[in-house]
Amino acid sequence: MSCDHEHPQISPCSCCMSRSCGINRREFIAAAGAAGFALGALGSLSAASAADNEFKPIPPKPLKVQPVLAVTLFQRREQTSWRSWGAIHTQQDITQEQQRIQQELDRMAKKAEFALEIMPLVTLNDPEQAAKIAQGPQDVTIMYAANSWLNVLEQLTNPDKWTIMFVRHKSGPVYLWYEIAHNRYLRKTVDQYGQPSMDCQDVVVDEYDDVLWRLRALFGLKNTLGKRMVAIGGPSGWGSGGQKAPDISRTVWKMDIQTVDYPTLGEMIKKARQNNGLVKRCHQQAEDYLKGRGVKLETNKEFVQNAFVLTEVFQNLMAQAQTDALTVNNCMGTIMPISETTACLPLCLLNDTGYNLYCESDFVVIPSGVLLHHISSQPVFLNDPTYPHHGVVTMAHCTAPRRMDGKNLEPVRVLTHFESDYGAAPKVEMKRGQRITVIDPDFDNQRWLGFEGEIIDNPFLDICRSQIDVQINGDCDTLVQETRGFHWMACYGDYLKEVSYALKKVGVDWMNLTKKA
Repeated sequence: MSCDHEHPQISPCSCCMSRSCGINRREFIAAAGAAGFALGALGSLSAASAADNEFKPIPPKPLKVQPVLAVTLFQRREQTSWRSWGAIHTQQDITQEQQRIQQELDRMAKKAEFALEIMPLVTLNDPEQAAKIAQGPQDVTIMYAANSWLNVLEQLTNPDKWTIMFVRHKSGPVYLWYEIAHNRYLRKTVDQYGQPSMDCQDVVVDEYDDVLWRLRALFGLKNTLGKRMVAIGGPSGWGSGGQKAPDISRTVWKMDIQTVDYPTLGEMIKKARQNNGLVKRCHQQAEDYLKGRGVKLETNKEFVQNAFVLTEVFQNLMAQAQTDALTVNNCMGTIMPISETTACLPLCLLNDTGYNLYCESDFVVIPSGVLLHHISSQPVFLNDPTYPHHGVVTMAHCTAPRRMDGKNLEPVRVLTHFESDYGAAPKVEMKRGQRITVIDPDFDNQRWLGFEGEIIDNPFLDICRSQIDVQINGDCDTLVQETRGFHWMACYGDYLKEVSYALKKVGVDWMNLTKKA
């Protein structure tokens, strides 16, 4: 047994499906109040605030998008060049283009599975007006570069915000900047890129699906930067290389890490157990969960009952901190005698209900989990990777989400946590044939690696309980050579483009092992 392995990640329950997993906060906090609900670094937060409303995962912040049509009309002059490239020549052409853009944005917004707020379209050809618009409340400017001059586009590009340039080839009237976006805007008529905060990945031709995946990436990044995270037992990082990870999370990812010490947690659990009404409801929820379709109990039922009490405590910790994100340090030992169960199942229950929780407090990998969670709008699987061989790698942890696609519950066996042979830990049977995104962050947050894989088996080896064999869609030898850090992060679906685009915005390099044809 090694402390290199710890576990949690998530599984929902029938009670989560019925929204009964959240227990009455008034009764819980009344019981916990006598314990001094100071929560260490969270001490100034009001306990009453969580009692007033049922605490649910905080909705992610919508991505605010400002569309701008940069266009002008040229006046005919005799015996000289008087107009640029482009098919917008009259006021009627501009009106039709405005209508076209609005219709296209409406269709795109309906396809978005994430929160997207599109502001009213602005049409301009004045550098001063462009500079004013660039300072607006938007997160992203979509610049429809029809035929305005370079200084207008440069003033529209605020390096402190994100910008996407959209140009037309065949989707409507051809744009001037379809010709010169690269050589004049990005490179300033030389060979080197010269437009701050922009490069060739920020230019889209015709296709709104290409706009949408970029917006999805920026939505994920917006909701990762500055994320508040409750760290039970304090923040950490795996191994010698990970000791700087909490500081990197605070500086590069701007995370607000709030520590809750174990004595405080112990008092909260003690008071929760003294609340007979709360305990009764938690026990009933455990019964409902175990009766759910696809659930098989293979450990002591008391561990599951205690897990539901611990779930309630975790929810209230997050309510106190006004966040929906939490991590548990020393989850392979310290928490067990305090909770008389393991953290594995509570993390599963909460992640499948929309929260964002992780075991081990490994801030080497946690930013990748928060980012991938918001990009995919799904739970994510923090895992221990094994040695890749013959195109296959096994990924395992003693917890995993059951609602991996964000909707449906996978079958689960509730066993003990492997290394301790104690508590309640889910073995989630993930879907064979499912394509997944896998991310491997490095210790220094300088270069992340990623690849697409396919789940080919759910083995039952003597390792962490939730385990999948993954076919690597990429060069296995390169993966072996280039792997860094330790923990990996995974989710259903293909989000490699989005991760790459988001990382570039925070200065992290990316290596994609999966090359699409």
